[in-house]
Amino acid sequence: MAKMKSVTPTETEPLRAVIRRLSETLSSQLQAHQTRVFPPTAKKSIRPFTPSEVAKLLGLAEGYLRTVVSELEARPDNDFSPATGPGNRRVYTVEDVAQLRKLLDESTRGSRGARRYVQNRKAGEDLQIVAAMNFKGGSGKTTTAAHLAQYLALRGYRVLAIDLDPQASLSALFGTQPELDVGENDTIYGAIRYDDERRPVRDVIRNTYIPGLNLIPGNIELMEFEHDTPKALMNRRSDEPIFFARIESVIGEVEDDYDVVVIDCPPQLGFLTMSALTAATSLVITVHPQMLDVMSMNQFLAMTSDLLDEIASVGAADRNNWMRFLITRFEPTDGPQNQMVALLRSMFNEHVMVNSMLKSTAISDAGLTNQTLYEVERGQFTRTTYDRALESMNNVNSEIESLIKQVWGRP
Repeated sequence: MAKMKSVTPTETEPLRAVIRRLSETLSSQLQAHQTRVFPPTAKKSIRPFTPSEVAKLLGLAEGYLRTVVSELEARPDNDFSPATGPGNRRVYTVEDVAQLRKLLDESTRGSRGARRYVQNRKAGEDLQIVAAMNFKGGSGKTTTAAHLAQYLALRGYRVLAIDLDPQASLSALFGTQPELDVGENDTIYGAIRYDDERRPVRDVIRNTYIPGLNLIPGNIELMEFEHDTPKALMNRRSDEPIFFARIESVIGEVEDDYDVVVIDCPPQLGFLTMSALTAATSLVITVHPQMLDVMSMNQFLAMTSDLLDEIASVGAADRNNWMRFLITRFEPTDGPQNQMVALLRSMFNEHVMVNSMLKSTAISDAGLTNQTLYEVERGQFTRTTYDRALESMNNVNSEIESLIKQVWGRP
């Protein structure tokens, strides 16, 4: 007769106890790791930029940038002085870039045909709310949202990034740890909840280390909105915004402070996502060009259209200016991926973005240390690897910027 296997105490634990114990263990280890690599007294920052990078951000020729900086330094009232890096070349902090943009704008103000360096909206230009979404994890949604928000801020726009994902990866990328730095009622849930604990949205907005970029962080608390909404629907007062209008409503409270809002949606079609869909003026749907991912996206589109029909039937307005599919983690040498991209382009035509986000070790390795390509040091990678990834990311973000400017009627 076969010998019966002995049962250890661990194996007799109820599942809920096992999960709780493992969760507590993982949480403590993550906090210890975070303390080692990013002490509580540390503040996340962004690396200095080279003259060529600054020239591209400002839309100048590098030679003209040198002339402008020299003229500024020669002024008696000058307080602009970029540092000198390796090889006696100038390097510019993100604060230098913001100050230079403002000085350039002031020096050309009033000139006929003068270009704008500070990109603030003018009268008649509506706030643009870009939602990055897909309900399949790993599609590059958070990577897209984080890089887009940073790119637009570096380009001179006033940007609000909203983390709607309970996993809060966007918050972590921006140096805000959901378990350590985000307390109760510190997410957008605090501004859209249904009870007397609701607070003004300005109270949950935080500055970041990039001028012009603010953040509403996320954490697991966001799931409370999914739990509260069914009960609130049964007891809703007539003067209260219905669930799908709540994010649009609170964004409206700070509309004049921003040019673009970037929302990182959760990977599910719940009440938060529906509220983001209603608020959004444009959608970026990320898709990895593999058959399983495209099949999942098919389900996502079908369910989304049904949900939009439902909320439209009870009064939700269609605010959408454009929708684009963004191909992410694309490998140009992969034959099946190229076939899938060609299929998507043939079906969706102009709804597929011209530029794709390439798969790159530079992007994935930067993410391991909660950094974006705009933050990580170029020297950590081979030059071609980093430059190729950054060019791909900039092309994607520039295309989205162009779509925003088209809505505003800007050239």
